[in-house]
Amino acid sequence: MNDALFTLIIDGLMSLSGWEVSASLLGIGYVILAARESQWCWPLAFISTLIYTLLFWEGQLPMQALLNFYYMGMAIYGYLLWRKHGNNEDDLPITSWSWSKQALFLIIGIALTIATAQYLEFINVSQNPYLDAGVTVFSVMNTLLMAKKVIQNWLYWVVIDAAAIVLYAQNGYYATIVMYSVYLILAVVGFISWQKLYRQQIS
Repeated sequence: MNDALFTLIIDGLMSLSGWEVSASLLGIGYVILAARESQWCWPLAFISTLIYTLLFWEGQLPMQALLNFYYMGMAIYGYLLWRKHGNNEDDLPITSWSWSKQALFLIIGIALTIATAQYLEFINVSQNPYLDAGVTVFSVMNTLLMAKKVIQNWLYWVVIDAAAIVLYAQNGYYATIVMYSVYLILAVVGFISWQKLYRQQIS
C-alpha cells in the first residue's frame, strides 16, 4: 500500500468522531433490521440520521444535512406505515415494479439530479455537484420505495451506496465510508432476502 495513502487512512481513523461512529453503527443496524422486515429498523434510522444531520450541518455539507433531515421524517413515516400493517406481509406485501415504472423513476431522478447539480454549481457549494446531487436525489426517492416495500429499492441502494462512498471519501468521513461499504453488502443481502419472500407471496 502507498505510504501516503496508509498514513491518510490511519490519520482518518484516529480522528473519528464518536458521534459519527455511533451514527454509523445505528445505520448498519437499521439496514439489517430492514432486510428482516422489522419495524424497529425505523427508530434506529431516526437516531442515526438525527446525528448525521447535526454532523453534516456542522461540517458544512448542507445537501447531506438536508438529506438526513428528510431521512428523519421518512423514519417516522416508515415506522407508522409498517406498524399500522403489523409487519404482516399480507397487509403490506413486497411488490415488484414494472420496467416502465422503473424507467420513469430513473428519468425523473436523472432530471432532478441535473437540475440540482446545476444549482449547486451556480452557488458554488459542492466540490462534486453531480455526485452530491445524484446521491441526494436518488436517496430521497429510493427511501420511499423502501418504505412501500418495492423490491427494486435494494438494487438502487447498491448504486447509491457506491456513489456515496466516493462522495464521503472526498470529505474525510471515514466511519461513514465503512458504514456505506457495509450498506452496499447488506443491500445485496436485503435484495436476496426480499426476493425469497416475494416468491413465497406469489406462489
